[in-house]
Amino acid sequence: MIATPLPNPQDIKEMLEMLLGREVTITTGADMPSLNAEGGQVVGVFENDPYRNLVALWVSDLPISAAIGAAIGLLPASVAVEAAELGLTTALGDNVREAINVAGSLLNAEGAPHVLLKDVYLPGERLPKDVATLVSSYVPRHNLKVNVSNGYGDGVLSIAVR
Repeated sequence: MIATPLPNPQDIKEMLEMLLGREVTITTGADMPSLNAEGGQVVGVFENDPYRNLVALWVSDLPISAAIGAAIGLLPASVAVEAAELGLTTALGDNVREAINVAGSLLNAEGAPHVLLKDVYLPGERLPKDVATLVSSYVPRHNLKVNVSNGYGDGVLSIAVR
């Protein structure tokens, strides 16, 4: 059995473009996420099935979470800009959860345990200790600067596996 693969940035870009229905630009080499970042982070936790072990994280800052949430919901870019400053609404949080769930498909590979989304933590929600530790651990990861076209905005998205 092989380990959960780290998806490549091109696959992440294509998944986001398909999901959002708009052009997405991705640049590698962004800073690692910080749980102390202004506005907080959205953290998606993936586990393998049937073992229920933590195997991967999605960590996105507030600005890109707002952009993804607004774009997937076909809301105006101004909604994303406002949410990047004021925080995610319930609807935007639900939309980001959907994007994270779809992104989980990038973590599945033949010969590796099946990966499922376990939890999504929105900014301000308390993370379990093992999840908080993994957010800033030096494990295989891509730290990406992501821009959603048409004025939705940009931010940092990190995908990490262990």
